[in-house]
Parts: sequence; C-alpha cells; structure tokens
Amino acid sequence: MALYEYVTQEQLAGFDKYKYSAVDTNPLSVYVMHPFWNSVVKFLPTWLAPNLITFTGFMFLVLNFVMLAFYDFNFTASSAGHEHVPSWVWVAAGIFNFLAYTLDGVDGKQARRTNSSTPLGELFDHGLDSWACIFFVATVYSIFGRGESGVNVVTLYYILWVVLFSFILSHWEKYNTGVLFLPWGYDISQVTISLVFFFTAVVGVETWYRPILWNLLYRDFFTFMIIACSFTVTLPMSLYNFLKAHRSNTLKHSNLYEAFLPFLSPVLLFVLSTIWVVFSPSNILELQPRVFYLMVGTAFANVTCKLIVCQMSNTRCQALSWLLLPMTAVVLAAVKGVFTNETLLLYLWTAAVILTHVHYGVSVVQQLSKHFNIFAFSLKKPSSD
Repeated sequence: MALYEYVTQEQLAGFDKYKYSAVDTNPLSVYVMHPFWNSVVKFLPTWLAPNLITFTGFMFLVLNFVMLAFYDFNFTASSAGHEHVPSWVWVAAGIFNFLAYTLDGVDGKQARRTNSSTPLGELFDHGLDSWACIFFVATVYSIFGRGESGVNVVTLYYILWVVLFSFILSHWEKYNTGVLFLPWGYDISQVTISLVFFFTAVVGVETWYRPILWNLLYRDFFTFMIIACSFTVTLPMSLYNFLKAHRSNTLKHSNLYEAFLPFLSPVLLFVLSTIWVVFSPSNILELQPRVFYLMVGTAFANVTCKLIVCQMSNTRCQALSWLLLPMTAVVLAAVKGVFTNETLLLYLWTAAVILTHVHYGVSVVQQLSKHFNIFAFSLKKPSSD
C-alpha cells in the first residue's frame, strides 16, 4: 500500500497512455556519449533494474555533496589563507560526477535492453535529476568558494536559480508540446565539470585565483558561461519550440494562462526564498549558505516533480504547490523576528522540506509500482496473490 496516493486516478489513466518522446541534437551527446553509453550498457547484467542504475547515479552526486560538506561546509576552503580540500577529494568528485553522468545515460538503454521500459522509469529518472541540480551546483561552488577570488554567496544563490529555471524549461516545453527537447548545456557541463575536478586535483585551487585575461577571473568566466548559456541558448530554444508548436497548432495548452501555469509555483518559491535572503535579520545566507541552497533546491525538486507527473499523464498542472503555504509562514516568522534563532528555523524547515519530498517520492513510486504491477528496483514480477 502506498504511503499516500498523490497520483490521482485521472493521472494513472494518463500514465497508461503515455509514450516517451524526446529530441537530442547535441553533437557531444549524439556522436560521443551515446556510442560510449551503448558500449557501457553491454557490460551490465540483464537482471539489473534500470531504476537501480538511476538511483545509484543520483547517490554519487549526493556523496559528492556530503563529501564536500565535510571538507568545505561554508564554502571557504578554496579561499586564500584557509585549509584547502585535499587533492584526493577532487579526484573522487570527478570520478563520482562522471559515473553519475554515465549511469544517467545508460539507465534508459538498460530499460530498452531488458524490455522493462515504463513511465515510472522516466518519472524516477527526471524526478531525481530535478533534485540533483542542487547537489551538482553546490559541489562545483567549492572549487571557487566565497573568498576574494571566489563567488559571493548571494551571487551563487541567483546562479542556482538560473540553473533551476533552465532545468524546468525543458519540462515546461514537454508539458506544452508533448516532446522533451534535451538541452545542450547538460552534456557539455557534465563533461567539463568532471574535467575541472580532475584539473583542480592536479594544479590546486590556487590556479583559479589567477586572471584569465587582464582582470577577468575564472569565476567571472564560469558565471558568464552559465548565465549566457541559459539566456542565449536554453531560453531562446525553449521559446522557439513553444512558438513552433503554436504555429503548427499542436500545443497541448493553447490558452496562455494554462500554458504558463507551470511557472507559478517555481516563481513563488523564488520570491519567498529571495524575500528571506534580502530581509533576513541575521543575514542567513551568509551564515548558512549550504543549508539554504539545499532547502531551496529540494523545494524546487518537489514542485518540479509534480509538474513532471502532470506532463507525463497529460493532466492539468497544479496551480499552487501546498508546500509554499507553510513556507510563507516560515519566511514571515524569519524576517519579522518571530523566531529569534533563524539558523535553527532554517535547519528545522530544511529537514521538513526534505522529509516531505522523500515522502512524496516514495509514495509516488509505490503507487505507480502497484499500478503497473512491477517492482521499482527489481526486474522480477510481483506475485499475483
């Protein structure tokens, strides 16, 4: 029995009719990574469940986050005058990041190879991808840190939101067009960051202090690339695909309000978290950047997963995520000084958000496993008793 039936009967009926449709035009992915993944998947045993591959890859990113949290909890280790992260940690981070990327690429191939493709597999994959955004961004942040040659915690907060909105754009596209257009930036960033981790292990974080050209630092270059990629590639391509579907009269939601409804909860989440950042009495983002990023990233993943469920089941997007209601109260309590220990409030709310999201995920996986009469992490079939 599911912990709670988050997926409605209408959505279950929609999942029964679901067919996967995606477009990947990235040359790196098409000509390099897919051939590599096709070779890797042949080494996997045929009894290995695709969802177990997906979950293992996700846990490598969580492991990176935890490992860097141990050595660099406040993102100061890469700053001059501080004890730096050991070189072996960067090597491990590079290996784990590339393993996570590889497993994310072979899980679908394993599903087709074992004839075990289900809507649950895609939902599980993309749901974990939405949560992985925060673990990926926070781990990369430790390379530059928040020192004089690093990135300010507030700047990183807005960069995180650029990454989050870039992620949800793809699923907004699919919600409206029925086709998932895989972003070019994902493959390029994963390969690049893995290489940067290895490079840092060899040359040390001091290398990133030096300017590339004149007074342009590496942190400025990376910040520029993330923002430029989002606003000159990801966003324009999403809008182009949306308008193309509109012109061909193939949009699933021709009403503009319905078409842009998926952005309501993420925008409200951005507004609430930004109000907390700007009006925090104790400057909470400076005090606890890692925990604050984790809270925002997890809340975002919860909102995004609900969109993915609606998108895959071809049902109307939920206008407002209920998680934002208690968050509104938490933010008001923080900025008004009702809860004097703001750090404790952040920790308690972050724990609540994580538990809520895990409960949601486990419940949905159990419910869909029961509906499709499958095991989530095994290719064996449940008994009919």
